[in-house]
Amino acid sequence: MKTLLKCFVLTAFMCGSVMTYAQTKLGGLALYTVRDDMGTNAKATLQAVADAGYKNIEAAGYQDGKFYNMTPVEFKKTLKSMGLKPISTHQGSVTLENADQMMADVKTAGFKYFVIPVPPMGMFEVNKEGMGMDGSVEDLAKILNTLGHKAKKAGLKLLYHNHDFEFKKNTDGIVPIDYLLENLDPKYVNFQMDLYWVTKAEANPIAYFNKYPGRFKIWHVKDMDEQGRFAPVGQGSINFKNILDNKILSGMKYYMVEQDKTFDGLKPLEAIKISHEGLKEIGFK
Repeated sequence: MKTLLKCFVLTAFMCGSVMTYAQTKLGGLALYTVRDDMGTNAKATLQAVADAGYKNIEAAGYQDGKFYNMTPVEFKKTLKSMGLKPISTHQGSVTLENADQMMADVKTAGFKYFVIPVPPMGMFEVNKEGMGMDGSVEDLAKILNTLGHKAKKAGLKLLYHNHDFEFKKNTDGIVPIDYLLENLDPKYVNFQMDLYWVTKAEANPIAYFNKYPGRFKIWHVKDMDEQGRFAPVGQGSINFKNILDNKILSGMKYYMVEQDKTFDGLKPLEAIKISHEGLKEIGFK
């Protein structure tokens, strides 16, 4: 009897520890933030991400059928062993020709969302004026529509991720993000809103939530410092609490911390810890 009681107490203690640990894990991380570390030692970096308290991940490292040099099956197992969940993945190299195989790999790795990070197939451009698009938004919409149908057939959900240029009128007087939102069927294509880039474009995230409710399934959460640079969450000027109050309206299912670049000697693996604490202070769960 004493032995059984001892086992029960021990089990309860262990379960309690697991529950406590699980409760401390929240939020997601876009692995683009730690891309250099992932390139050096992917498994050690993923463990550091888990140790920092993150629950979900967004990949940005697919090449030749592998995620960070791991097969889809191996990558899925690695994440599971560390208590991390694959939610979304940026697939910038997608084309209409390779999409089917790529989507099969994404599905096998356990992801739910197939994200187009920039206009694909050579349409994205960067020049001295910043980022932009080579081609018409009508052509982009057609490509996204085709990919959206392919994604649905593969059991995935397609999202388009914004930067700042989509919120500015193009040479035809069209605001690209508005055109996409109005002309793409939410059954096939929705959106990942990058809150930093929306702010950079001097647009209002909440205004978009009101105009296009339910369309923004994942957020990129990253802050902006007084110089307009990327900053850890909670260390900048973006009013995340106000935005978070409108998460249901937006359609947000997941959010991912992302910081494209760090400054003043701060290392990415240090920045993600600061951001995780910022998430909790703001009220993200």
